[in-house]
Amino acid sequence: MSTSTATTTAPATTAETPVIDLRDVHVVHRLRTGKLFRPDRIRAVDGVDFTAARGEVVGIVGESGCGKTTLARVMVGLQPVTQGDVLFHGKKLGSGRKARRTLGRSVSVVFQDPATALNPRMVVRDQLIDPLRVHGIGTPDERLEKVKRLLHLVGLPQSALDVLPRQISGGQRQRVAIARALVLDPDIIVADEPTSALDVSVRAQVLNLLADLKSELGLGLVFISHDINTVRYVSDRIAVMKAGKVVETGAAEQVFNSPANDYTRTLLAATPSLL
Repeated sequence: MSTSTATTTAPATTAETPVIDLRDVHVVHRLRTGKLFRPDRIRAVDGVDFTAARGEVVGIVGESGCGKTTLARVMVGLQPVTQGDVLFHGKKLGSGRKARRTLGRSVSVVFQDPATALNPRMVVRDQLIDPLRVHGIGTPDERLEKVKRLLHLVGLPQSALDVLPRQISGGQRQRVAIARALVLDPDIIVADEPTSALDVSVRAQVLNLLADLKSELGLGLVFISHDINTVRYVSDRIAVMKAGKVVETGAAEQVFNSPANDYTRTLLAATPSLL
């Protein structure tokens, strides 16, 4: 199999400054299995350039262990980089509390498993209102009204306000998680394998919801998955990762129909189903 790193660049979908701009980003982890003076290292992310802007969906696809989730953690400020630049709205953010709050309002995350992402002891109402309260946004009445609108937007009944996560289905929990990601009006949502923990019958509903939210709200979405067909279903652009590197990037249809890299072709051949 060829390991060529030739890439094809897609035309920009927006003239705005990217919300997320990663430049030659490296993340190196030290492993405890190495010797004292020669510790083992693993390059989780190895020289990645990546941008995401409002109004577009960028898919990141690759096999388990290729660095997708580490890259997602970099985007949401949970993983420091070993080398390279991470810019938000064209500027480097500091490491203080104010910088983290600014990032938290601009970039939200939807995790893989809604059962662990939500607090099992808090009803949905409190889970959605809490970020607004922490950031001092609105009055109590305004916060509740916004939460009610978000529930309607993600396709949940108002009765869901007063239930615990364990009292609703996995698909409904993921809709709550998406509503929570939207509550601070972010520019970008980073969705890390948001459908992999769901039943097949529910996955298409969640994918359609994410596509609808992108169209209705004009926000950006970074959609991460091991399934290139699922990524193609929602994405404007696709970045294919292998061993910490982006080996191919381009418009979704271009990458899907005319892949330039052997690894991309392998992914396409190994994933026959859409969902």
